[in-house]
Parts: sequence; structure tokens; C-alpha cells
Amino acid sequence: MNPLRQYLDFYDANAELIAAHAAPVLNDRRPEARAALREATLPAKGAPGYDIQGIDTLFEPDYGINASRLSIAADTLEPFRCEVPNLSTWLGFQVNDSYIDGSMRQLPDGVMVGSLGDAAREFPDVVARHYARIAPLDDAQVALSTLLAQDGICIYVPRGVKLAKPVQIVNILSGNVPIMASRRLLIVIDDDAEAQLLLCDHTQSSAPAMLINEVVEVAVGARAALHIYDLEQSTPATRRVASLWARQAEGSSLHHGTVTLTNGITRNNLHVAACGNDTETRLLGLAIAKERQVVDNHTTLVHQGLRGRSNQLFKYFVGDEGRGSFIGRVKVAPGAAKVEAYQSNKNIVATATARVHSKPELEIYCDDVKCSHGSSTGQLDADAIFYMRQRGIPEAMARMMLVQAFLSDVTDAIDIPALATRLRQLTEQRLGNVKALCGDCKADCHNPINPKQ
Repeated sequence: MNPLRQYLDFYDANAELIAAHAAPVLNDRRPEARAALREATLPAKGAPGYDIQGIDTLFEPDYGINASRLSIAADTLEPFRCEVPNLSTWLGFQVNDSYIDGSMRQLPDGVMVGSLGDAAREFPDVVARHYARIAPLDDAQVALSTLLAQDGICIYVPRGVKLAKPVQIVNILSGNVPIMASRRLLIVIDDDAEAQLLLCDHTQSSAPAMLINEVVEVAVGARAALHIYDLEQSTPATRRVASLWARQAEGSSLHHGTVTLTNGITRNNLHVAACGNDTETRLLGLAIAKERQVVDNHTTLVHQGLRGRSNQLFKYFVGDEGRGSFIGRVKVAPGAAKVEAYQSNKNIVATATARVHSKPELEIYCDDVKCSHGSSTGQLDADAIFYMRQRGIPEAMARMMLVQAFLSDVTDAIDIPALATRLRQLTEQRLGNVKALCGDCKADCHNPINPKQ
């Protein structure tokens, strides 16, 4: 059975209830989303770009949908403070798919960080111009999100405004029954504006199976700059399907980093269209997949303008029966001369039962470019471990140090120094026989680098 069928039936039976709890701009896009899903299917394992993990099976269970917008309790202060030492942020929370304001009242004039419903009333033209317009409805996951989403988060930075500190959104999955959270995030950075965004995903340890269906739409204006860092520390019962669709204007800069430390099954899709001339794009990824965790990152970067520059670096450490996958596609459109695009995926496989799938791709329709891609997968250097042990370093510590050094290229490339330092600490904790705690987070993320040590 097509797993979309149950969601379509649910929508048809509850369309009025869903619409009653949503802003008109969200409701306006539902008929087109419903039509797009009529014959659609979610990608299965083995479909193009879904070699290691399809997403159709992730949507098969009968997850609940909070169409009545009932309040769900979540402790946003103690278990999930998610603090980064020496980093001051504007803070907001999202419980499942409901936004809760934190410390956004001190934002500069004209800047909006709040619910999509509030943004639709305060900046109707901005929301109407971009919501469900950047992410295409012919993508089944996007269409399903557009059909069911009743709210979301909007981040709008007007022309010329440069935020002095990052915006931080802490996403919390909570509940006593299985729930699908339809999360939407709309980010609009106007011309000559600058912003940094930190997204932190957590699942309360007591929560049952949860599914995140997330769509992020990003518009980066001319000469604007946006840096996004997405950190997941969830539980083995969490399933996450997250897609980011970004559009860059002339002279803009977009940096995106995704870090997966603990999870169940994660599929991250990054789609970037570098539309204007002289764009700069950097995509970073770091993943630690242990036990039976699955981390699947898929990037599509299309250069359409002249003199675009892009760099992708994804690194994985996979052990136990973990699974990792990177599929990266760079396309240089006809006429996109002077583009420089580089892509690299490197992996360490620590056990015989772990698996990594890597498939970097280049699709070039213009001769006057500089492009390269590469992939390598191997094990820890036995000679290096022996050398370190001869100098009194225990084997477990030697392994951790080598892996940390291997992953450091990603953390060193993060533009927020305090966050880079914190991620080095978190990866060290995750690789060692301690809990990987983000600030004062009390989520149980224990998992040693080598349980047999």
C-alpha cells in the first residue's frame, strides 16, 4: 500500500479542522499539494538517490497528527537548554511543530523570528512570495508537508540588517504516543543582510517513536550572507526526513553545516540553486553512526550564474552496524562560466558490520570551469595506533584521538568559533565512553567508540 494514502485519507476527513488552525497563506497552497499527491509515491530503497535508505517505509507506521493543535508538555528549560558556552543567541523553541517564543523580543526593528501565522499577518507579501514556492510541490515529501503543516517558523531579516548574534531554534520532540511533526521553516534574508542560525534537534528520552517531516525554504538576497548549522541529538526511535531548498541571488553567500551525533534513521536533503552571478556556497557534514543508526545525506547544488564558487565536505565515522550514505550532485548549467566547484566525502568504517555508501557526481554543461570531486573510505591506521600505544596512550584513547583529528576538518570550517569549540567537545564525548551532552541537555546519548574496549 502506498503510505501516502493514509495521510491523504486523514486530510480528506479533517480538512476543515486543519484549515481552522492555520493561516490563510498555508491553506492557499493545500489544494495544489493535494493534487500533486494524487498519483505520487515516496522514494523507496533503490530509487535514484535512495540507495541505502528509502523514505517510504518511514511513513508507513500510523503516526498521530496533532490537527487540533493540542498543547503538548515539554521541558524547555532543564532537559533541553542546549547552551553553547561563550555563545549568546536569540533563542526560540519548537515543540513537535508548534513554535514557542523564547528571547526574540530584543530583535532589531524589522527583523522577524516567530510563527508563520504571525509572519503572514506582519509580512504578508514576504510569506506569500516564498512559502511553498522555493520547495517544489512535485516532490512528494514537500507536498505532504504542505498539505498537513498548520504552522511553522519564519525568519525574516530585512534589507541591510546584519544580526549581531545568532538565532537559535531548539526543536523538541515530545509526547506519549507516536507523532509525526510537520515542521516548516521559511528563511528570507533580504539584500545586503546577514544572519547566523543554529538549529538543535532533540527528542525527550521518554518519547515513543517519532517522525519528523521537515521542509526548510531559504531565500538569500543579493550580496546577503546566511550561515546555518543543524545539530541532531535525538534517540534511536526517531525518524527524521529533512529537506532544505535554497535559492541564492547575485553575490550572496550560503554556508550550511549538518551534524548528526545521535539519531535513529536520518535522511537530510540539501537542494541549493546558485541562481545569481558571483555566489559562494559551502556545505559541511559530520556524522557519527553507531549501533544501528542510519545517516543519509544527499546534496544537489546547481550553479546557474557566472563565477560561482562552492565547496562541499562531508565526513562520517561509522561503527557497529551503523549505516552512512553520501550522495552529492553538482550541476553546472550551460553558460555558467568560471565556476569553481569542489566536493569531498571521506569516511572511516570501524567494524566489519558497518557500511558506507558514497556517490559524488558532477554534471557539467560548460567548458570554462574548475570542478573536482572525490571519495575515500577506510579504517583507522593500525601503525598510528601502535605508535601511540608505544608512548603510553591507551588504545581506546588513541582511536578516539585519531577519529577526532579526522573529523576536525569539518568542525574547523565552522564560522562561529564558540560553536566549533562546542562541537569538538561533543564529538569527543560521543566518541568516548561518556554521554554526548549539548550544554545541560539530559538526553541519554551514551555510546562508546568501541564497546568491547
